[in-house]
Amino acid sequence: MTDRIKDMTAGKPAGLIFTFALPLMLGNIFQQLYTMVDTAVVGRGIGVDALAALGAADWLNWMALGLSVGLAQGFSILVSQRFGAGDLDGMRRAVAMSILLSAAIAVGFTVIFEAVAAPALRLMNTAEHIFDMSLTYLRISYGGIVIIMGYNILASILRALGDSRTPLYAMVVAAFVNVVLDLLFVMVFHWGVAGAAIATVTAQLFSCVFCIRAICRVHILKLTGEDWRPDKSVMRRLLSLGAPVSFQNGIIAVGGMVVQSVVNRFGVVFVAGFTATNKLYGLLEIAATSFGYSVTTYMGQNLGAGRYKRIRQGMRSAVVMAIATSLVVSAVVILWGRNILSLFVSAGEANAPQVLSVAYNYLFVMGSMLFILYLLHIYRSALQGLGDTVTPMISGIVELVMRVGAALLLPALLNEWGIYLAEIWAWTGAAILLIAVYYVRVRKFGGYEDGESIQK
Repeated sequence: MTDRIKDMTAGKPAGLIFTFALPLMLGNIFQQLYTMVDTAVVGRGIGVDALAALGAADWLNWMALGLSVGLAQGFSILVSQRFGAGDLDGMRRAVAMSILLSAAIAVGFTVIFEAVAAPALRLMNTAEHIFDMSLTYLRISYGGIVIIMGYNILASILRALGDSRTPLYAMVVAAFVNVVLDLLFVMVFHWGVAGAAIATVTAQLFSCVFCIRAICRVHILKLTGEDWRPDKSVMRRLLSLGAPVSFQNGIIAVGGMVVQSVVNRFGVVFVAGFTATNKLYGLLEIAATSFGYSVTTYMGQNLGAGRYKRIRQGMRSAVVMAIATSLVVSAVVILWGRNILSLFVSAGEANAPQVLSVAYNYLFVMGSMLFILYLLHIYRSALQGLGDTVTPMISGIVELVMRVGAALLLPALLNEWGIYLAEIWAWTGAAILLIAVYYVRVRKFGGYEDGESIQK
């Protein structure tokens, strides 16, 4: 496993960022594959109502995932900084405390989310005839929060050390397990949306076990009893990094839920079309999130090593790659998006054309402005890698205000197009803040030589 650990403090920044991001892109493709299979199997195998039920549960489900991912991302920042500084003892202590905190928080999340699932669906104006399906999907998904947290913290630790291949292999395993179980549970056993949820949780368990085995083979991660002894100062530092990232994802999810509550008022056909496109959202941002993880690790390691010139060089390379990639993705979804969306809707349904029309209009709007989302991810991840998780959290608040404001105000003027534009407003507001703060922060590095300590 040692050969998968990557020191990003030496070598060409562009090559390092790209080769680190590439396995993450492939891994995210497989992750999105099983999300899309869920949607396709439910939409074509059960019907439009079931597809709408998944959509009604989507943001509530994403909130649990986003909070878990945010904590894992934040915790891994300290791991990458200590690895970059060559402080292996400190790195191991950070890893052990990250795992302990994650386990405790996951149990708390499970209790809280199971308790609020039904009231939250009611609050979001979920249609009565799909309510039970949505609640069933959430109950099962929330039962797997410990597994979700386990995979994300372990994968984040590996990425912090420059290993982006192991999370890829874990996602490949999970994707194949999910596809097989989706078809078995939904199409053969006829378990409905419950079958899709069980398949996803089981697949995540496989990816978690895969990462556990991988970490156990990394010699610099051999933890001793001393490493596991609770260290309050390290825990406080981890929480100071992880809590803002988690909160940022949480408030983005709140904005999404407000938008979903507005969407639910447009009827089941609109909800189904909106859901179909939202299931492609992950595909649209695959490269953005992958470059983002790469930039976070690159920034963290180089800040820990005191290599400030490389920070600026790496950022320039990341921005160019992100914009170029976003333009390619935009072209693909605009030209072939309707064909892709048709995979999620049964052609035999009487309202299939209307569902596809809603879905493609929404996809076209997002595809046209995708470069904004990619810049948002790059600059947010750069600040997180530099140890600033507060500004990204504030950017999440900006997203919330812009998304909710657009969703509540624009439909009165533009009808459903106001809902489509809410996402673009949210991206733009957050991106402007992140870009401005990043360049203010990086200007401070100009007065330091490589290797000189900065008081962070």
